[in-house]
Amino acid sequence: MNKMKKLTTVVLLLSLVAASCTKDFQAMNTDPNNTPDALPQQLLAPALVNTLTYNMIRNRSFNNELMQVTVNLSDAEGQPFRYDIPNSYSDYLYNGWYSQLTNFKDIYKIASGELNYNKSYMGISLICQSWIYSMLTDTYGNVPYFHSNQAKDSLNFQPAFDAQKDIYFDIFRQLEAANTLLSANTAIVAASDPVYYGNISRWRKFGNSLYLRLLLRISGKAEVADTCVKKFQYIVANQSSYPLIDSVGESAILRWTGIAPFNSPYLSIREQDFRTPAICSWFIDHLSNWSDPRIDIPTWGANNINRWDIAPYSGQYVGVPSGYSPGTGQPKKCYFYSTSSASTLMTEPLTGMMLNYGEVECMLAEAAVKGWIPGPAEAYYDSAVSGSIHQWLPNYNIPITTYLANADMQWDESASVDDKMEKIHLQKYYILFLEDMQQWFEYRRTGHPALPKGPGLKNGGVMPARLAYPVYVQSTNPTNYKSAVAEQGPDLISTQVWWQKP
Repeated sequence: MNKMKKLTTVVLLLSLVAASCTKDFQAMNTDPNNTPDALPQQLLAPALVNTLTYNMIRNRSFNNELMQVTVNLSDAEGQPFRYDIPNSYSDYLYNGWYSQLTNFKDIYKIASGELNYNKSYMGISLICQSWIYSMLTDTYGNVPYFHSNQAKDSLNFQPAFDAQKDIYFDIFRQLEAANTLLSANTAIVAASDPVYYGNISRWRKFGNSLYLRLLLRISGKAEVADTCVKKFQYIVANQSSYPLIDSVGESAILRWTGIAPFNSPYLSIREQDFRTPAICSWFIDHLSNWSDPRIDIPTWGANNINRWDIAPYSGQYVGVPSGYSPGTGQPKKCYFYSTSSASTLMTEPLTGMMLNYGEVECMLAEAAVKGWIPGPAEAYYDSAVSGSIHQWLPNYNIPITTYLANADMQWDESASVDDKMEKIHLQKYYILFLEDMQQWFEYRRTGHPALPKGPGLKNGGVMPARLAYPVYVQSTNPTNYKSAVAEQGPDLISTQVWWQKP
């Protein structure tokens, strides 16, 4: 009996001790100087870095191969430069972009709350969401949009796929909201912003320039053409309300500083792998024929072994033709081919490209050619080329008219609309160098520039119109996957997305 009393007493004492240890535990172990939840200024830079990582890796291995910037010297199957796309390409961007949308949505949610209310972080979040969603839908077509990224809060693990038209018009609504939010010019933590370093007016210009890009992208679709053209015209005519990027210094670029976490994603690639693709002859021939100064800068260059080293042959730089047939061996036997040098391209600050000044001027040149806005188109065209050169070579001092005349690329007002479009988009091709999948998207929209077609192309020799959905989507979201395919068409790279269809 005495033993039982002693045991009871011990248990009681232990219970009291345990209670005293856990009482107010959460309060005692919460740092009063820091919030337990992430703040917008803590989420913005990592989300931007991660998004650009996905963009740059696929720009290099997918866009550049499709668009004849580089050529993988392989006879194996699954080579994008032959329009042969492995299923594994689908997962990387789909998963990566949706994961970063969660972060940007969290930024908006936190910044819209009473405790951390900040209109600028809200507006930046909406711009970045619009940017990512536009790349998603332009890559895959119909995708989850209105109910995406709701698994955590709403336990929606099987979101519906939304029609591309509906996605685009809601993106326009989001960009309108962002423009209004950013007009308040609310300060943010400058160190949290690796793109504009807290300059809110430049974020606003980026958002409206993105708006122009997307209006132009779907303007060829008859059912929405009038709406898009009128809005495009309104923005250009009312830049006090819709300011646009209007100088090289305002380009949206995350510049890699080499100081963590702002290390270029290219540094994650083994140097020997980074050197594997050859420069495509179509890409380098124009620069060589034009005596273009960009051929001699570190990222584009030819003459320095620490650059894109293009072996000189008879005083010229010779790349590899794209689309060659497997087994021919011709590029390896007949051409001195280049290899992308790791020593500068892997650390180049400007590779974090989002949207640049030259692109905006190309959009305006195209709009002027089509009669949407007052001209002359030549002025926009000259500014676009000049802007691209000065983006990479700030001290370049040859007049742009002299450069264009020497390159035989000067504007010809008497040319046909199609010839003018070819001239604009040939220059735009170089302006969009390194900018996620924009070269591919623009080629699908316009058919320009006129790329040569090699004998080894698959997919009927037709440029792929999209990526297939990741295979796992068929098993994890089967009902909505089947609905998307039924509406859009077969889940193949040859199926055109909504804005490509007549």
